[in-house]
Amino acid sequence: MIVAERKTGVVRGIHMLAANAGDAIQAGVYAIECGMTVRQLASVWAPYLTMSEGIKLAAQAFTMDVATLSCCGG
Repeated sequence: MIVAERKTGVVRGIHMLAANAGDAIQAGVYAIECGMTVRQLASVWAPYLTMSEGIKLAAQAFTMDVATLSCCGG
C-alpha cells in the first residue's frame, strides 16, 4: 500500500506485508527520501518478477484501472 498526499501525489508512506518484504521495501524508502510523487514512482524501472516491482504496480494503480495491471503492466 502506498500513502500519498491527495493534491500533490507526494509519497508519504509505503507498507508491504509479504514474505521477504524487507528485501523490497528499500525502494519505498528511497522514494520517500527523494520526495517522489506517485506518478514518478509509477514510471521508474523495476526488475521484472521481483517483489520491488509490486511497489511500481501499486503506484500505477493511482492512475490506472487495477484490473488492467499485471506483472508486466505498464
